[in-house]
Amino acid sequence: MPTPTTIATNVRGTLATALASVAASVYSSVPEAVIPPACLIIPGAPYLESTLISGSVTKVKINFTVTAAVAYNSNAGSLDNLEQLIISILGAMPSGYVVGNVDRPAITSVGASNLLVADLNVSTYYTQQTI
Repeated sequence: MPTPTTIATNVRGTLATALASVAASVYSSVPEAVIPPACLIIPGAPYLESTLISGSVTKVKINFTVTAAVAYNSNAGSLDNLEQLIISILGAMPSGYVVGNVDRPAITSVGASNLLVADLNVSTYYTQQTI
C-alpha cells in the first residue's frame, strides 16, 4: 500500500527543503515574524487548479508565491541583495517546479522592520490517490 502524501509534506516541504540551500530563512507558511533575508512560501492565486478528478485519483496544479525578502536599508544595496537572493532561489528550484514571472520589488513593513520584497510565481503538480 502506498504511503499517503500531503501537499504540506510532499509539495511545500519539498520546496522548503530545496530553498534551504539559499542564504536565507525559509518559511513554508506565513510566520509571525520574518527574519531577513527570507523566503516565504504562500498559496498563490489561483491556489489549486483541478486537472483530473477520476474516482480514486485527483491531480491538481498547485500555484505558490515564493516571496523573497531582504532588509531595506538603502535602495541600491537592498535591491542588489534582493536580486542576488532571487537568483539563488531560481537556482535552488527542485525538479518539477516551474517558475513564472518575478514581480516588481516593493517595500513592505513587518512589525518595526521595513523589507524589500519580490514575489516569484511557482507551480507544480500533485496527485492524490485514495485506496
